[in-house]
Amino acid sequence: MQAAKSAGRPASATMPTKDEDRPVPPPTAQRPIHYPFWFGGSASSMAACVTHPLDLGKHLDVRLQTRTGDMPKSMSGTFVHIVKHNGVRGLYNGLSASLLRQLTYSTTRFGIYEEMKTRFTSKKTDPTTGKPKPPSLPLLIAMASTSGFIGGIAGNAADVLNVRMQHDAALPAAQRRNYAHALDGLARMVRQEGVVSLFRGVWPNSARAAAMTASQLASYDVFKRTLLRLTPMQDNLATHFSASFLAGVVAATVTSPIDVIKTRVMSGTGDHGVVQVLRDVYAKEGMRWMFKGWVPSFLRLGPQTICTFLFLESHRKLHRKLNGIEEPV
Repeated sequence: MQAAKSAGRPASATMPTKDEDRPVPPPTAQRPIHYPFWFGGSASSMAACVTHPLDLGKHLDVRLQTRTGDMPKSMSGTFVHIVKHNGVRGLYNGLSASLLRQLTYSTTRFGIYEEMKTRFTSKKTDPTTGKPKPPSLPLLIAMASTSGFIGGIAGNAADVLNVRMQHDAALPAAQRRNYAHALDGLARMVRQEGVVSLFRGVWPNSARAAAMTASQLASYDVFKRTLLRLTPMQDNLATHFSASFLAGVVAATVTSPIDVIKTRVMSGTGDHGVVQVLRDVYAKEGMRWMFKGWVPSFLRLGPQTICTFLFLESHRKLHRKLNGIEEPV
């Protein structure tokens, strides 16, 4: 009788279901990896050490924007001028201030941006990739701008020192400040000019930092994401290089006008504000001032951006390896 009951049941009720016939569960989304806050500052500092000899880039950027008197009129002329009058060591002027700037400004902006990006990454899975949905471009720009603005405030004092120490060699000997290093410069600025000197140009600098971070960090993420999605490229060195190169082009173009104003405000000693500087530069140079020094700006930002993101990706890869975290796919 038991056999008869079994015989009367549908075949699907008595036969075991094959694995391939079972419903496939939706792919489990990879949780965003939470990297240490200081990675950005560390990567940026390492990049500064590599690219500082190209202060052919930084020095040119400052000098072409603040050029006076009989200063050289071309990039090659300025490079020769620096080496001739200051030696090869002249290409390293302001290195301590540059490192201090990266440890304050870049640590802050990268750290806040990555933290916000992790928090705002959707917990929902993209059905086509099985990965969490990344923040949209407008949201990335908003997060990068916010973190960059805060970073600009945090690193303003170091940025003032950076500009001054780089510009020092362009001044007549009697007018040079001759800061021994960044800490000496900070102490002398406070002692001679008051604490307010540490915040000279803080608003144009913070605006520039917001534009820089939005055009650099957000564009890198978008370019990397696009290359991985639309091309056969993998998440490797070639992709990181390509995305960071494109991000450098965007950053140089977006920040060039702000850089001109920021440099002139910070290198000055009077009480001229941003509006007055804008009026003066427009009266003398017209609209050309906006992209004056774009080439040296890119010569600085291009290699710096590439090195920063290559070092940052190396930090991330080592972190995943040491902590046994699965490589993103």
